[in-house]
Amino acid sequence: MESSEEDDDFPSIESITSQSKIDSSYQSHTEKGIRKVCCELLDLKDAVENLCGNMQTKYLAFSRMSEEVVEMEHELVELRKHISAQGILVQDLMTGVCRELEEWNSANGNIGDCQQDPLVDELQSSLLSDADNGNIGDCQQDPLVDELQSSLLSDADNRKAIFLENIDVLLAEHKVEEAVEALEAEEKNCPELKGPGDTSSMELSSYRSAFLKRKSMLEDQLIEITEQPLVSILELKKALSALIKLGKGPLAHQLLLKSYGSRLQKSIELFLPSCSVYPKTFPATLSRLVFSIISVTTKESGLIFGDNPVYTNRVVQWVEWEIEYFVRLVKENAPSSEKLFALGTASNCVQASLTYSSMLESQGLKLSKLLLVLLRPYIEEVLELIFRWARRAALDVTEIDESSLLSPRSMSPLSAFATLSDSVLVDSGMKFMDIIEDILAQLTPMAVLHFGANVLTRISQLFDKYMDMLIKSLPGPSDDDNLTELKEVIHFRAETDSEQLALLGLAFTILDELLPLAVIKVWSLTNESKELESENIVPNASITAELKEWKRSLQHSFDKLRDHFCRQYVLTFIYSRQGKTQLNALIYLSGEGADLYWDSDPLPSLPFQALFSKLQQLATVAGDVLLGKEKIQKILLARLTETVVMWLSEEQEFWDVFEDESVPLKPLGLQQLILDMHFTVEIARFAGYPSRHVHQIASAIIARAIRTFSARGIDPQSALPEDEWFVETARTAINKLLLGTSGSDTSEIDEDHIIIHDEMVSDSDETASSLSSIESFKSFASANMGELDSPVYFTDPEG
Repeated sequence: MESSEEDDDFPSIESITSQSKIDSSYQSHTEKGIRKVCCELLDLKDAVENLCGNMQTKYLAFSRMSEEVVEMEHELVELRKHISAQGILVQDLMTGVCRELEEWNSANGNIGDCQQDPLVDELQSSLLSDADNGNIGDCQQDPLVDELQSSLLSDADNRKAIFLENIDVLLAEHKVEEAVEALEAEEKNCPELKGPGDTSSMELSSYRSAFLKRKSMLEDQLIEITEQPLVSILELKKALSALIKLGKGPLAHQLLLKSYGSRLQKSIELFLPSCSVYPKTFPATLSRLVFSIISVTTKESGLIFGDNPVYTNRVVQWVEWEIEYFVRLVKENAPSSEKLFALGTASNCVQASLTYSSMLESQGLKLSKLLLVLLRPYIEEVLELIFRWARRAALDVTEIDESSLLSPRSMSPLSAFATLSDSVLVDSGMKFMDIIEDILAQLTPMAVLHFGANVLTRISQLFDKYMDMLIKSLPGPSDDDNLTELKEVIHFRAETDSEQLALLGLAFTILDELLPLAVIKVWSLTNESKELESENIVPNASITAELKEWKRSLQHSFDKLRDHFCRQYVLTFIYSRQGKTQLNALIYLSGEGADLYWDSDPLPSLPFQALFSKLQQLATVAGDVLLGKEKIQKILLARLTETVVMWLSEEQEFWDVFEDESVPLKPLGLQQLILDMHFTVEIARFAGYPSRHVHQIASAIIARAIRTFSARGIDPQSALPEDEWFVETARTAINKLLLGTSGSDTSEIDEDHIIIHDEMVSDSDETASSLSSIESFKSFASANMGELDSPVYFTDPEG
């Protein structure tokens, strides 16, 4: 039993298949499968090749059939045209036959003995009977007439149907030119088609409706052609001409403007992204785009539509819209107005647009006034912001950058006024001129011509502010140590005579040399500009007037600085450090002796001797500081002399002393006062700056003194010598003071050496000499200097 169980668990070795047999069996199956797959792939390849060959064959057949269809379509079109022509020929033939029958009938009716054709007789009798019985509704018409009429009507209907079919074919093939010609020809053949729509015949009304429908379809096709974005100029002209032929002239003109407007819009859209790359010059390119389209549109409108005022007005209106759009684009894409080259952008816009607009005047378009009206607010806004920036930059001396100065210090005319202690003054002047030159460099000839007056006004305002800043650098009546905390921060102060003269010389150099040179350099380019010739403008006249007014304004601003210096200089001379006046009426009351005429050595009073010495010292300093600028030296010395006599003339407290009845007067005092006045006039004449104004004021003082002394009982006829004596005495005194031969060293006299007798000064004198009188001095110190007798004209008499 055990052996049988083991046999079941372990079969005999004979039943086990060998590995080699298994390998050979699988190998044979694999080869068969591969062969079968290869055969199927070959069959599939043959099928694909057959399919490709069939497709190619069928495609070639399809191509041939397509070509045949196209040829058949052309043949059908030609056949339709031929049938239409044959129908027209048949209709014309039938019309001619009827006309011949009528003529034949009328000719045979006049010949009684002539034998007629039986067919003609029958036709004629039928027509006559039909005419006689036309109003009888139940009358039986002749069959021959009915047949003829029906034949004629059917031929007309066929012709109309053929025409409409021909128009449909032309519309389907977009042959608009042929369709327009066919419609024009049909309207000529049938005038009823142009008339009103209330036709009596139903057939004609239906035909007219069909005709107008196809005409409207043709108009739609033409409009579609004009609105295509890539339509050529030639195709646009053909479409517009076709619309004009169809009687749609206003629509055609509107489409013309719309087409060119869209072209301009696309060009602008392509250009605008580059505006930020060329912020200063982009208005010139934009102007060229806009005005070139305007020019082409105007020319094409004239060629296509002629000189019709209606169309011309529409072109002008369209041009105005485009100009407004152009100005708006410039404003929107211009750089910030606070930047300096924003003025260059605006100037280039004015230059380019006005130049192109002048070219369009030959086409009847005058756009310059419209452009100026639209550009003026923009230009004025830019100028306002630019000069606001310039005012901040020019007056802020704390931000002066040496590297930003365009001209080297050694080459600037202002460098001659540089002091050893401080160079802020010269740096501020150079910075001021650099700013002005940078602004002027942005201007173009057209901008100067139309907006130059505005620019000059703003330059004069900026110069006036600069003069105010320099005035604050000079000593003033409010210079008090107790008030320093209330005063503005002043970055430089001119304390000494040389510093003050340097400040005045710098201001005068800017006024007289640098500013006019910078402006004339730019304004001369306007005179030489060829663009102005087309506008028939004579720029010299207007520009000369503008420059004269501008120089007058600059002179007025400088006069404020000059008068402030002279006023403070004279007040410093007249008033002592204790606030007492050193030039008062007491010096004409304390004289000893009976008559100045008999004095062996008559001299002016000590204050006027000190004045002479002071002016001599100032002239010496001015000769060193203002070397080579004799003009400003004479202006200052003349104004100083004039300020002294003006103060004496206007100081009422000085004259109150003479009018006081309790104060005794002597002829010697009158003689001394008159000698002092002649001495003052001779000082100015001797120094080379004789002023008629000084002479007039001195004469007025002398006349007032004579009247005052005469009222107090002094006879001027007996008390006063001849005028020649005073003149000679004044001249002799000048020589003595210069040579130092007067017995006392008067050539060295200054304000500290003047002796006032204490016993002659009362309490009221201290009040009269107080600083409160300074305010009253402003009324005359700010007056204008009169014209000098010297050949050099220093100041404007109108001031």
